[in-house]
Amino acid sequence: MDKLRITGGSQLKGEISVSGAKNAALPILCAGLLTSDTLTLTNVPRLNDISTTLKLLGQMGVRCERDEGNTVSITADQLTALEAPYELVKTMRASILVLGPLLARFGQARVSLPGGCAIGQRPVDQHIRGLAALGADIRIEHGFVIAKAKRLQGAVIRTDMVTVTGTENLMMAAVLAEGQTVLENAAREPEVVDLAELLIKMGARIKGHGTDRIVIDGVQALHGATHRVIADRIEAGSFLCAVGSAGGDITLRDAAPQTMGATLSKLTEAGLSITCGDDWIQASMHKRPRAVDFRTQEYPGFATDMQAQLMALNTIAEGTSVIVETIFENRYMHVQELLRLGANIDIDGHTAVVRGVQRLSGATVMATDLRASASLVIAGLAAEGETLVERIYHLDRGYERMEHKLRALGANIVRISS
Repeated sequence: MDKLRITGGSQLKGEISVSGAKNAALPILCAGLLTSDTLTLTNVPRLNDISTTLKLLGQMGVRCERDEGNTVSITADQLTALEAPYELVKTMRASILVLGPLLARFGQARVSLPGGCAIGQRPVDQHIRGLAALGADIRIEHGFVIAKAKRLQGAVIRTDMVTVTGTENLMMAAVLAEGQTVLENAAREPEVVDLAELLIKMGARIKGHGTDRIVIDGVQALHGATHRVIADRIEAGSFLCAVGSAGGDITLRDAAPQTMGATLSKLTEAGLSITCGDDWIQASMHKRPRAVDFRTQEYPGFATDMQAQLMALNTIAEGTSVIVETIFENRYMHVQELLRLGANIDIDGHTAVVRGVQRLSGATVMATDLRASASLVIAGLAAEGETLVERIYHLDRGYERMEHKLRALGANIVRISS
């Protein structure tokens, strides 16, 4: 397995481009199942999760073409299978996003119950209940969700909890349903909005995306479209945490600061000097960060996907911070690894108390999930000596060439291939 070797102490200087958002690209790729026409997607990041999704679509008979850059074309005109097998779904929870499109267009689907990062219970019952409300006959057999419907019927659906993939799955199902569907308690994330904007380009009738009430009037068929995936707000936030920890001056190009309000607010509170334009962010840090308290919440609150990275910044901050994780019950697995680097963190249920130390000390640590990987890299940049981050296949699921971008900013980081 590949590893990252980081020698801390170098400030970050220069500029890099932010990649397209993984969490936007995955449902958008699955939306290609809703039409027999071609979807042309630009700014699609080169990530393991993207490769897995393209492989999954390819096994169904979808023609997927990728150029040498970040453009992907998908055509689902001759599907040969309506199934998502366990071998692929087990590595990535977002594979469940093929369920809604397959059911809406073809009237049936067989999708394995998902796997992915081990950060807690993320049940798909909200997806299943919502699709059942649209008229689908759904059962679970031998680890598969098996769904059938002649044609889905519009309905009012209120999920018990805010679920991003649930909102996306139900929205994709509803665009081809007969009549009107109302999704209440819908997720408001920018990635949901980006999917809705693509679907509208394809001929869908959607209103209210970006609010907690989305109204969809079903249409008979969708057509092809061209769409640019939005910038990855989590990647951008991770690099801002990196400069906050290591110090320096960086500029992020192709960013979407308008989607990052909570993150930018907390990093400014921590002491970063941040200036934004429409598609760029400039950040500088030349002092020890200040400890900041935060609580993870659904958008527009502070993203759970940024919790580990800001915790890494807090480990070397002046003062004590209190972090409350409200989204996932098992998302503090990076804490044990940060302790190996010399951090002072106490966990009590969903609450972490981080007492900032003057400096971290390099050590060998192990990545446990995607965002935990980024937090260990950020901590390693600020630590004295050498840090070795193992099991970085987690990192490759969600960050495009992270070590290359950090090296371009002056970090001393290299990938070691087994």
